[in-house]
Amino acid sequence: MDSRDHLRTRVSRPEQRMETVEQLVSFHHIQVQLHGGAPWGFTLKGGLEHGEPLIITKIEEGGKAAQCRKLRVGDELVNICGSELYGSRQEALVLIKGSYRTLRMVVRR
Repeated sequence: MDSRDHLRTRVSRPEQRMETVEQLVSFHHIQVQLHGGAPWGFTLKGGLEHGEPLIITKIEEGGKAAQCRKLRVGDELVNICGSELYGSRQEALVLIKGSYRTLRMVVRR
């Protein structure tokens, strides 16, 4: 084996690195149901209007969102009451305010 063979064996293949990246960037979708009506006890930030995903930035201690124990600060809101969100904060607020007794959401973590 010459020195060039040794170098070839040390170079990693791009497809091997892609597998590693895909493993590191895995998301979980979590279904959440809050009951009892507003206030729901969480704050959203971002949206298409700001060039950011819709992120839960605060969960109020003792509120409905905290009591369900499924939501976390940093979760991305992707679905409300069966409606896929396309990133608009205004759209999300309309759907949240339209939820009377139960708020069903899917977040990505």
